[in-house]
Amino acid sequence: MRKLITWLSLSLGWVIFAPGIWTFLNNSVQSVKGDREQIAVAQQPVNPTPEQPLPLQLINSNNGEFSLESLGIDEQLWDRPGKPGDKQALLASIDNSLRYLRTSKAAQAYQNYQIPGITLNRVRRSLVRFRQIVVAAKSAEELQVAVNREFIFYKSIGRNNQGSVLFTGYFEPIYLASRTPSAEYRYPLYRIPPNLNQWPKPHLTRLELEGADGLGTNSPLRGLEFVWLRDRFEAFLVHVQGSAQLKLTDGSVMTVGFAGKTDLPYSSVGRAMIDDGKFTPEQLTMPVMIDYFKQFPEEMNRYLQRNESFIFFKETNGAPPMGSIGVPVTAERSIATDKSLMPPGALALIKAPIPYPNADGKQESQLVSRYVLDQDTGSAIKGPGRVDIFMGTGVVAGERAGIIKANGELYYLLLKK
Repeated sequence: MRKLITWLSLSLGWVIFAPGIWTFLNNSVQSVKGDREQIAVAQQPVNPTPEQPLPLQLINSNNGEFSLESLGIDEQLWDRPGKPGDKQALLASIDNSLRYLRTSKAAQAYQNYQIPGITLNRVRRSLVRFRQIVVAAKSAEELQVAVNREFIFYKSIGRNNQGSVLFTGYFEPIYLASRTPSAEYRYPLYRIPPNLNQWPKPHLTRLELEGADGLGTNSPLRGLEFVWLRDRFEAFLVHVQGSAQLKLTDGSVMTVGFAGKTDLPYSSVGRAMIDDGKFTPEQLTMPVMIDYFKQFPEEMNRYLQRNESFIFFKETNGAPPMGSIGVPVTAERSIATDKSLMPPGALALIKAPIPYPNADGKQESQLVSRYVLDQDTGSAIKGPGRVDIFMGTGVVAGERAGIIKANGELYYLLLKK
């Protein structure tokens, strides 16, 4: 799905705002998903060198080096005062991963996966057993005891080989749009060209495909438009997210998703603005960027084309946002990682800051432990030190996703036997 918006490090290195959306900030820290392609990526062999260790390391809990207790418990699974639990959402997400793990794509992905001890069969059996434990457990504490008894942990080495992982958030945006162009709805999304595989490489840039103003007046894609948005930056963010819900002028809702992309790499608009001295990394957030382009809309002509990559879309007929492994992503239970390194569909545990509304209704980050499924990726999510958390659909999800930008830890769980 890779795609939703959030603080979206629009390649900045963090997410600034909505499922993928706010992925522009600092390329130096491996920002999130710039146009998150929705494709199941087969694992490439991992060939570590002395300078490049394996991305996941088995944690030894017998020598006091590690204990599950140090990670805390997943309190969100069970009902709390004023906060319903999401156990059923976790179970549904597990079932989605199990469905993927029965496919030939999963077999291909794990065929070359070279981290010792992590195999398709073991990942699948671990999910089956974990699901049984979740169903039977009566509390977070009881679940923790069972997991500690039956599972071992592999920890991501992170960005610094010391386990520090940069977490951001993404979500599925909801925007206004029209099936026909007008003076109000001017910015198109395009279907994939039927002859894209015959285009000479490198492919045409964003500037060449949609023009400096984003209207595509003389675009070689003319005739492939199928929906128009009224806000140019929102149209751009759909590219970053890879999917969206569009409220149409006739009152209906269209869902769109990733159909393909050009071969040019994603580049961060936020990074370009920082490099030009418009903002410091500390100043730039997605809301700040949105306000800037509202104040100076002509600046979009200058900056949006810096991301030369271009995404094509298709109608998805109401389908939920999908992860790169071909299953729906689940709010707060699905993550996106670099699928050339991390095991697709696997059970993971994250220790990371996630925002919740406080007594004043403002979002406030809390360090939590959360069981999640690794079901997505993104072209801007690279290396063992990047995780993007899917926060859901709509404005509230976008607000929450937009303030996730901090370091945490990532673990994968596998049965001991």
